Amino acid sequence: MKKLRRGILVFLPITLTILMALSAWSCTNIVVGKDASADGSVITSHTADGAFYDARVRTIPGKTFPAGSKADVFWNIVMEEDYEPKKIGEIPQVEKTYTYFHVGYPFMNEHGVAIGETTIGQKEELKTFRPDARAIMTIEQLEVFALQRAKTAREAITVIGELAEKYGFLPSCGSEGECITITDSTEAWIFEIRSAGLMWTPDSGKPGAVWVAQRVPDDCVVIVPNMSRIREIDVNDKNNFMASKDYMQPAIDNGWYDPKSGKPFIWQEAYSPLTGNDDWSLSSMWIRNRLYTLYSQLDPTREWDPYAETMSYPFAIKPQKKLSVQDVMTMLRSHMEGTPFDMAAESAWDIREGDKIAKSPLTTPFVTKDLRNLLKIPYNRPVAKWDCAYSFVSQARSGYPAPVRTVLWFGYDNPHTTCYVPIYSGVLETRKNWRTFDRNAFSLDSTQWAFILADDLVNHRYQEAIADLKAVREPLEQGFAKQVLEIDKKALELAQKDPAQAQEYVTKFTNECMEKTEKAWWQLDWNLISKYNNNKKK
Repeated sequence: MKKLRRGILVFLPITLTILMALSAWSCTNIVVGKDASADGSVITSHTADGAFYDARVRTIPGKTFPAGSKADVFWNIVMEEDYEPKKIGEIPQVEKTYTYFHVGYPFMNEHGVAIGETTIGQKEELKTFRPDARAIMTIEQLEVFALQRAKTAREAITVIGELAEKYGFLPSCGSEGECITITDSTEAWIFEIRSAGLMWTPDSGKPGAVWVAQRVPDDCVVIVPNMSRIREIDVNDKNNFMASKDYMQPAIDNGWYDPKSGKPFIWQEAYSPLTGNDDWSLSSMWIRNRLYTLYSQLDPTREWDPYAETMSYPFAIKPQKKLSVQDVMTMLRSHMEGTPFDMAAESAWDIREGDKIAKSPLTTPFVTKDLRNLLKIPYNRPVAKWDCAYSFVSQARSGYPAPVRTVLWFGYDNPHTTCYVPIYSGVLETRKNWRTFDRNAFSLDSTQWAFILADDLVNHRYQEAIADLKAVREPLEQGFAKQVLEIDKKALELAQKDPAQAQEYVTKFTNECMEKTEKAWWQLDWNLISKYNNNKKK
């Protein structure tokens, strides 16, 4: 074991330097309605694109509380900053909470409600910051309360909206707005929220947040790449829209919308920065290139302009074919291959081999800043990012009992190089090594480090090493997909007799999948080190 530790130390400074230098917040969500999915499930997804967001997957058991109890409100739940969450307030506790799964952005509860997150821009006048702000509700804290208190997506929206209005929405990533994608077994929703500005106080009589939510059409897909997607809102259409009471008022007060103009109120344009150098503006290229890439995959029969304004893309699109969970995984793994934005296609990678021009074996779509500067390669933000803490694809199935209602496929680090492992909504506890991580200390007892290392090792010689990774990953993921079909049958039988037995059964299965993947990934690491170290003859 000591020899193995010494062998990998040479790679760790490179890995840590890359991870610590890169920015956070830039997440991508893909949401699929039940009639647009191959199996009739409702799908959401999330790439947590921040190198050290908390990715320790653990269950927080539901509890019953005596009357008058308080629930703590925390800052730094995502662990973007290198310290444990700090209490910044408290609110009345409910009588009973539900079990939920905790990571940086908590993503599922025992009833199969699933939530993805992606930061979106908001105008300067709405921004608020700690420690001066009186608002206390970050989006991740709101997700915690929603998962603890809601059995459906609509209930989750109500919980989040009411708490944000009463206690104030406090951005945790910079000072931007947030979008969360919320699903249950029958519906998918896009929820967007903005803060109320630095001058807001709880006793002002005004809501501490402005928010709207729009239902994803059952036969459609919605892509949310760090931008507001909701445009016109019809609050009278209760089936498809929800909103805070005064959702237009801040725009009217700030002169962003005149109700006397006769023009429709466009939420997206009213509250988002439209142009400029701001990465969060609606004109940003790092948003445009993801929209172009993913919409092109959803409907390749249409001519999509890679440089078109983001507002020109429809809120939802009916895909040319129904999407499986694996299709969504593939989309999250994209480095924009086949588009003008693929950094691996740059001519700077070309080398001469005799009379021919070939790609260098060092060619990679995940080019570090230093290497981009050396080779003069312009940066294009891919869908998959090397500084992603974790990602997931969840499938919520109608007609299933709670313990097996939702299967959430979870993967550490870069989606392009991860392996997705199934976690059922009824799982009681996750494997210890999947809830253990110290960003400052490499450990063979942390599965997350196995994935961080593998991604870095592959990137050193991507052209060859990615094939080695896929040879390990593909049999695992394909095997898990087949096993889930069998596990479903047995778990359904158990759930009809005793839900507790079904929970124990899916817990055992999930932990076995975790253990199998963990062992396979460490072996992959040792193989990559042995095969591609710089003592090898080239």
